[in-house]
Amino acid sequence: MPNLLLVVACALIDEDGRILIAQRPEGKALAGMWEFPGGKVEPGERPEDSLIRELSEELAITVKKECLAPLTFASHAYDDFHLLMPLYVCRRWQGFVQGREGQALKWVRPKALRDYPMPPADEPLIPHLIDLL
Repeated sequence: MPNLLLVVACALIDEDGRILIAQRPEGKALAGMWEFPGGKVEPGERPEDSLIRELSEELAITVKKECLAPLTFASHAYDDFHLLMPLYVCRRWQGFVQGREGQALKWVRPKALRDYPMPPADEPLIPHLIDLL
């Protein structure tokens, strides 16, 4: 049985109903693909705390736990690990979104998400976001 990797992701939604996606930078696995921001849950960390940390590190924004609403999750078997990824929705944050790790960012309408190549674990999340918005 492959190792289970717990990763959290967030669909940041702006006041126009667009969702933020980030492009994986060169040198990382699945480079060039688009994904919802987030990252690995560290040992001893709660998923929400991990997501707050990741959003600060990656996007220079501050998110409060009360502003994170769980929407759905992805469970996907990659060759060498199994990914479990809760997806949270966030409509309120402090600061201006900026890519701190050199990643490209785009605000995208929900129905246009399929126009961007995404990792296999992210794709099943799209219908839930379309239904939500």
